[in-house]
Amino acid sequence: MAKKFANHPGAKQAPAAALDYHYEEDSNPPLRGWPLVIASTLLSNSSALQKWLWNNAKLGQPKYAPGLDHSVPWRIKPDVVPLGETGPMLSLEEEHLITPKSADYKGRFNSIADYHELYKSGQATPLDVVEALLPLIRRDIGDKESKYAVAFIESNVEEVVQHARESTERWKQGKQLGILDGVPFGVKADTEVKGYVSTMGMKVDKSVEYFNKPETETCWPALKMQEQGAIMVGKMNQHEIGMDTTGCNPVTGTAKNWYNTSYFPGGSSAGAGSGLCAGLVPVAIGTDAGGSMRIPPAFCGVYGLKTTFNRTVSRATSVCVVGPMTSTVADLTIAYRVMSQPNPADPGQNLLSLSIPPSPSANKILGICRPWIARADPDVLLVFDSCLEYLTTKKGYTAVDITLPYLREGQLAHAATCLSEAATEAFARNPADYLKTLNHANRMLVSAASHTPATDYLAYGQIRQVIMAHLTWLWEQHPDMIILTPTTPIAGWPICPGDEAYGFSDGNLSIKNMTFAWMANTSGCPAVTCPGGYVEAKQGDGALPVGVMGMGEWGAEEQLLEFARDVEGYLEVEGRRRPKEWVDVVGLARGASKE
Repeated sequence: MAKKFANHPGAKQAPAAALDYHYEEDSNPPLRGWPLVIASTLLSNSSALQKWLWNNAKLGQPKYAPGLDHSVPWRIKPDVVPLGETGPMLSLEEEHLITPKSADYKGRFNSIADYHELYKSGQATPLDVVEALLPLIRRDIGDKESKYAVAFIESNVEEVVQHARESTERWKQGKQLGILDGVPFGVKADTEVKGYVSTMGMKVDKSVEYFNKPETETCWPALKMQEQGAIMVGKMNQHEIGMDTTGCNPVTGTAKNWYNTSYFPGGSSAGAGSGLCAGLVPVAIGTDAGGSMRIPPAFCGVYGLKTTFNRTVSRATSVCVVGPMTSTVADLTIAYRVMSQPNPADPGQNLLSLSIPPSPSANKILGICRPWIARADPDVLLVFDSCLEYLTTKKGYTAVDITLPYLREGQLAHAATCLSEAATEAFARNPADYLKTLNHANRMLVSAASHTPATDYLAYGQIRQVIMAHLTWLWEQHPDMIILTPTTPIAGWPICPGDEAYGFSDGNLSIKNMTFAWMANTSGCPAVTCPGGYVEAKQGDGALPVGVMGMGEWGAEEQLLEFARDVEGYLEVEGRRRPKEWVDVVGLARGASKE
């Protein structure tokens, strides 16, 4: 049956000039330490310097994109709505979801099924888990703070313990709510949870009214997890206001990449990536405006699903979504299904039809844009090519060459859109002094973004429309195609001395790091990242994970989850690895229960 959509862009092949990928080296000066502080201070107080930075970053270039027909309508939001039945939620009880991996499974991470089995067997309770976990994640215990705690920012300890007691009692009475009852999860600092201030990784300044207003409601995806009995154990650290992809945060501390602590965990959902790869929680909720639920999982060797635009919740944004990151594909499936239930009070979200798993006879096509993929570093390409070979020779996929429009101009338009939205949000938080709450790097970015002209913003919308229409044309040519890329073109972002003192700004590497991630945000399409292998690091101790990413058509989340299971099979052949300092929370709880 033909798929149906509302707000569809229509199918139209992009003009030949738009398909010519002409990569350019960027010329944004990297700044660290006192040069960053001085530059930030000067920029914050000079409109002329802010305009210079905006121009130097080439954010005005998209309106001159070759072949851009200025009669193309402006597409301000990628709000395509897959139409059809919106429920009921697909089962959480499928065999592959509820069965723990065998004890000798290589690189085994604790999953939702492991916690469920732990409670079902009576070996430990949700309260045992929380009592084992809280000392590892609390940020309010001074010298006793664990080395893992920097993945989090805040935990409402009394509330967490109370929820654990309630879950324990349900299990005791045989009235557990399902597979998620008692399972711990974390929520990114920018996502609303009742009773917490959404600090977004900023320094808390009580003189600013924003920081005196705890949230009065919980964001829908987190609320649905809680309704299943999952325990929200704390707000997770992030790159301040989500405006870079490293996770470096000089105010709240920088979460660790436990595969190699000489590298950043990725951002902006840094605490989620760190907490998942450390084993602290099996599920985290994050946001993704430019790869923030895919780059940290790629750097930290776990999974992330950037959903269709508005799939879990609608927000005042044209690029950002809320969704799950997990340690396993099974957990990603469970978390996605729970979080994506329709919200009767959210008209931007509740019309999206239920994503349906593909039939066994469905097309298995991988779209490969070779000039784009060639931007990846050689070690990343080796992992990518090996995974592609496995998928085509062992899993029945067919690879087809494709071309994509405005790969350079589209990325610049996406970057400028993200920055413009960040500037708007900064003004809303503190109109009297919109830069006051930000670190030095973000003061530069946000102040420059405040100069984005309306004419350029509309041109970004035209670029978006051309991209979305071309993608639609491609899916007409190749139904059910998944566009395959590395998640990032680099295997990790190395930490330089002094980075964590004041933060830093390296716009050139930031743009490079989002080479493949941005298109799913601009187009509103879903995309999944999976660990695909490991490469040797250039510094520190420990190999670095490499992510493989698939992007599907609007509403294709379940197809992408099936794809992720296929990639998981490849990782099983290669051998999944676990960080040396991974924490077995299930084992700790089991041991505490015996005591």
